[in-house]
Amino acid sequence: MTVAAVLLAASPSSALADADGLPRIRREADAAWSGGATPVVVICADPDGAVAAALAGAPVVVVEPASLASGPAGQVARGMVMASERVRETSAALIWPTRMAWVGPETATSLIEAHGSRPGRILRPAYRGEAGWPALVPIEHLDTLASVPAERMPDDVLADLAAAGITVETIELGDPGCVIDGGTPRAELPPYEGPPGPPSDHVHEWGETVADLPEE
Repeated sequence: MTVAAVLLAASPSSALADADGLPRIRREADAAWSGGATPVVVICADPDGAVAAALAGAPVVVVEPASLASGPAGQVARGMVMASERVRETSAALIWPTRMAWVGPETATSLIEAHGSRPGRILRPAYRGEAGWPALVPIEHLDTLASVPAERMPDDVLADLAAAGITVETIELGDPGCVIDGGTPRAELPPYEGPPGPPSDHVHEWGETVADLPEE
C-alpha cells in the first residue's frame, strides 16, 4: 500500500506565497514527504521554472495542470493518474490544496495509517469537529471522480463523491492547520491538540505477549 500526495496550486503565485519564511508549496511538499506520502506530485503551471526552483532537492515531480475546462475534479484526477504512473502500488492520494499551508506531517501520517484499515473510504482530517484537508481519496474512485462536473469546487467534489455512494469519513486529528489556511499567520493558530486516539482501528496491547506466558 502506497499513498501519494497531490498538491494543487491554482497558480505559481499561490504556490510561492510566503508561509512563515518558506514558499507554501515547499512547506507542504516537505510535510507530505515527512508524513510518509510517496510520490509527491505538484499540479501547477510553471512557465518560468520558479515553482521547480522552490522545490529544488525535494523528492517531488511538478506536473502541468489539466485543461482549465476540466475543473478541480479534473486536476485531482490528473494528479492521481500521474502518481499511479510513477508508483504502481499507489492505492490512494492525499489531495492537498496549496492554500492549506499549515498541515502537519503527523496529519498525513495518521490519514495514511487509517487508510490501511479503511481501504475504500475517503478520509478527511477534522479539527474540533470541522472537516479539513488534505483529503485521502482511494485510486479506485477515479472513474466516479471523472463524472463530477467541472464547476464543482473541492469541497463540492467530495460531496458529489459521497452522493455517489462513497463513504466519506472524518477523523479528529487535532491539527488546526487542516482547517485554517495560509491566510492566517502560523503564530496565530490555535494549539495543536493531537488525535484523541489511534487513527486506525488497531490498538497496540504492548504487554499482550508477556501476559500470555505462564507464571513461574
